[in-house]
Amino acid sequence: MSLDNAGCTIDAVCLPRHPIQKTSVPRQIHIYRGLAPLMSIAAAINASEPDIIIPADDVATMHLHDLYQREVDHGRKSGRICRVIERSLGAPSSFPVVYGRTEFLEIAQEEGIRVPKTEFLADIHRLREWTARTSFPAVLKSNGSSGGEGVKIVHESKEAERAFRKLQAPPLLARAAKRALIDGDKSLIWPSLIRKRAVVSAQSYVAGREATSAIACWNGSVLASLHFEVLNKTNPTGPASVMRLIDNREMSIAAVKIVSRLNLSGMIGLDYVLEEQTGNPYLIEINPRSTQVGHLALGPGRDLPAALYAAMTGEVIREAPKITENQIIALFPQEWKRDPKSPFIQSGYHDVPWQEPELIRACIRSAKKQIALRSEKKRAREFAPVRLHKDEHCAEELRHPE
Repeated sequence: MSLDNAGCTIDAVCLPRHPIQKTSVPRQIHIYRGLAPLMSIAAAINASEPDIIIPADDVATMHLHDLYQREVDHGRKSGRICRVIERSLGAPSSFPVVYGRTEFLEIAQEEGIRVPKTEFLADIHRLREWTARTSFPAVLKSNGSSGGEGVKIVHESKEAERAFRKLQAPPLLARAAKRALIDGDKSLIWPSLIRKRAVVSAQSYVAGREATSAIACWNGSVLASLHFEVLNKTNPTGPASVMRLIDNREMSIAAVKIVSRLNLSGMIGLDYVLEEQTGNPYLIEINPRSTQVGHLALGPGRDLPAALYAAMTGEVIREAPKITENQIIALFPQEWKRDPKSPFIQSGYHDVPWQEPELIRACIRSAKKQIALRSEKKRAREFAPVRLHKDEHCAEELRHPE
């Protein structure tokens, strides 16, 4: 994002055919190349000369951290790329912390924030030691994953070992090839070819309702924040699709402590579980990027983009009009894709980007493809036992002809 007297202009780095290309927002699109991610991001930074970079997923943040280190290693710490990354994300000393689940939660605990017991699992033996002294259910997580892909809730030792091996394993070459050919995303090819294993951690399970915070911050200070209780999800370990806006003093205090301790800038998210019996929030992880609710303008102190813009420019905060008085937010297209007849779409505020009709059409087309694929898989599952029964019947006839 670049700032000028007229406001701001936005360039985007994304995959070919990314939905952002269906919007009127970006001034220029820079293609992300999965086989040379750092090179493509560096080229975009040099071409756009941005004032701030706002990563929208965990992989993008990881690339920025790696790019920063590459520039430092080449003696360019004072160069443009390092300056804008540090300005955008905060202190470089925080970079390894936000991706080390165990280290991050240890720091949170030092700040007096409630966290579940978490342990880094170096190998299957450490997992077995963990399960021997920990009650089930438990949660296994792989570093650098997002959208629930790297999370498994396990209920006994054998299930935990299977989940550990799956989470730690390098991406299958078939999966990497499929993503490259169909989505144009080649980011899994190198990890698949070099057999790169993920770092896995184990976390005690906290029974309760999930909650999340979206935070805008600058030089270690919180500028604005949104706190939500999760009402519905796309799948049990996936992202939220319906949320209720809440006030939670502990979550607000935790945001201030984390942002100050790590000296963060930009936009981040914090995920919690509200304990079932007490309602106490347990911090379970940080999302070092903009989250899916960061755009919502919900009144004073709850407009993240406006607060961040004001901090960068030194201007008075010019908050956008409050989009709704409804506390319940149904996210589009997540909740609509999950259930087009969801009551939350009617009872809550449905966050549809009506000003971007091409984006809406693209979301609808994508949803139809996913629904058709799910239907095809369902038919295949239903057909399989019928086919098996017929095959067994034929075999029986062969063995005992009349």
